[in-house]
Amino acid sequence: MAQAEVTGSLDTALAQAARFLDTRPDLAEEQAREILKAMPDQPSGLAFLGAALRRQGKTDDARAVLAPLLSMPKPPVAVFFELGVLLGDLGDPAAAIPLLARATVLRPGHTQAWRALGDQYTLLGDTQAADAAYAWHIKACVNDPRLLEAASALCENRLDVAEHKLRPFLKQNPSDVTALRMLAEVGARLGRYEDAERILARVLQLAPSFAEARHNYASVLHRANKPAEALAQAEILEKADPRNPGYRALKAATLSQLGEYAQASQTYGRLLQEFPNQPKGWMSYGHTLKTLGRQQDSIEAYRRAIAQMPGLGEVYWSLANLKTFRFTDAEIATMRAQLERTDLAPDDRFHFEFALGKALEDAGDYAQSFAHYDAGNALRRKALPYRAGQTHLFAERLKAVFTLELFASRPGVGSPAPDPIFVVGLPRSGSTLIEQILASHSAVEGTMELHDVAHIARELGSWTPDADKPSYPEVTSTVPPERFRALGEDYLARTRIHRKLGRPFFIDKMPNNFLHAGLIQLMLPNAKIIDARRHPMGCCFSCFKQHFARGQSYTYGLEDLGRYYADYVGLMAHYDAVLPGRVHRVFYERMVADPETEIRRLLDYCGLAFEESCLKFYQNDRSVRTASSEQVRMPIFSDGLDQWRHYEPWLGPLKDALGGVLGGYGVGQ
Repeated sequence: MAQAEVTGSLDTALAQAARFLDTRPDLAEEQAREILKAMPDQPSGLAFLGAALRRQGKTDDARAVLAPLLSMPKPPVAVFFELGVLLGDLGDPAAAIPLLARATVLRPGHTQAWRALGDQYTLLGDTQAADAAYAWHIKACVNDPRLLEAASALCENRLDVAEHKLRPFLKQNPSDVTALRMLAEVGARLGRYEDAERILARVLQLAPSFAEARHNYASVLHRANKPAEALAQAEILEKADPRNPGYRALKAATLSQLGEYAQASQTYGRLLQEFPNQPKGWMSYGHTLKTLGRQQDSIEAYRRAIAQMPGLGEVYWSLANLKTFRFTDAEIATMRAQLERTDLAPDDRFHFEFALGKALEDAGDYAQSFAHYDAGNALRRKALPYRAGQTHLFAERLKAVFTLELFASRPGVGSPAPDPIFVVGLPRSGSTLIEQILASHSAVEGTMELHDVAHIARELGSWTPDADKPSYPEVTSTVPPERFRALGEDYLARTRIHRKLGRPFFIDKMPNNFLHAGLIQLMLPNAKIIDARRHPMGCCFSCFKQHFARGQSYTYGLEDLGRYYADYVGLMAHYDAVLPGRVHRVFYERMVADPETEIRRLLDYCGLAFEESCLKFYQNDRSVRTASSEQVRMPIFSDGLDQWRHYEPWLGPLKDALGGVLGGYGVGQ
């Protein structure tokens, strides 16, 4: 038989067998073996047999068939794809990625390979590479030539071009789900999550079984801080594909976001048992265990991540961020060696800088410690530019809007519910200690740093430096008085999902809410507002040493920190003047010096009877998410009060920026 006839008959036989591959892989296996009896050792036939075995879960048999084919001069594309997917299923994304990437090189239109490649990058935590692979998957799915240019622009991250091409197409074809998904991807990459969310919701109305779009939708909801909605979508995905590790990782992340840490840890634990080669998965698991107070287990999880990816700087920072952890000399040497690399990613580099700063601080080498803290902050400042003048202008606008006259003209507005207790101020000011004390009371539940007040403020109007435009806070003076009650009820509804214990009061510990004390007064006049304040040098330098996972961009420069602290003190002094007695202030140093007196004052302000458990707050085993999680599980100690003095020679810019606030600390504040 001529070679062409053999090839043709093989292709025909394989095409007939392929009809059963997804629905009856056992029959596909039978047919593959019959084909190989007639044409032994045919690479395409063997690749098909491996595919049929993999789909039946016969992973060892599939690997035994597929792996030897890699040594051929020109293995079929299916070998790279099937073996890549198989290794991914076995929990080895690092081994799967090169094979899947090779499949996409050999066949750029291989939609399944692009999607699988994106999934494996997601498991490794390389979101940039995952986004690129998913963009190529979209392009590979595009059938309409008019969309190819937009798809190419999306792959090249030319988002303005992609959007420019997509919008006219969608005017003519408003129900094209591929184009809609591409436009949502543009929005998500630009941080326009509300637009992306709305578009993807429309896609799923049109195509409910569009799994890739649903995954995008769940991810966007997660990024937009809508964990309940994200969890619902993740569970739909998991139900349709129970073993998909990406769906399960997303579910675990949304559970953590909801404060369901026990469930999240169980989900991560099961996932990592099946798919153990996920360094960032181990890191996320470590975060969850830390929050649950399982410090030793969290350290072990972090060490698993380091073993799999020694250059993952965030894991070292996660260990440093336990605050009570101490690095060995060998670990310090490893961090120094990593920083010598020229190919170290910027995110890993600044995490190593912060971690090494903490390690050397613990070792008493303050000059080198400051050098590393300073280097880490410089990298963050470059990536997250901050304008102190804009913050100052916003604080002045708040003072101009939230006046004695405004509050006097709106008596009795807002929801009367007394449930929330807001703890505001700067990070690292002792706010977690206050939260832990209050959450040890039988009538109070601790939640986490909630973003809902800021979201409500943004919905009232965008923050702009142009005070002539109707925006927040200026728009507040034009809001009908009756609407403030609806805003208060909206806040209570948004936060209800975080209240697990049914207690009458709950804590919102978002520090930045000090900016919105006036709005809180109008929305929730019976809520409590506690201002956690710490010595400006101690507080600001503690922020400078801290890498924050999100926000707080003012903390990466000493001068910016000083100016921000001064604006904060000035704004709170304004609220003291227009709302006398409304805010209760807790000075950290006084709490450390005389805890019982300060705790009794705090409980009196909140209208709560004294309970001995508040004095023994360190015995409370509740989940704590902030950087102080391990410290508040110990009795109050004074060791950290003056740590900043070790660094005083380098803190001149901070002192200068603080100005009169520094000398006046605790006096009339």
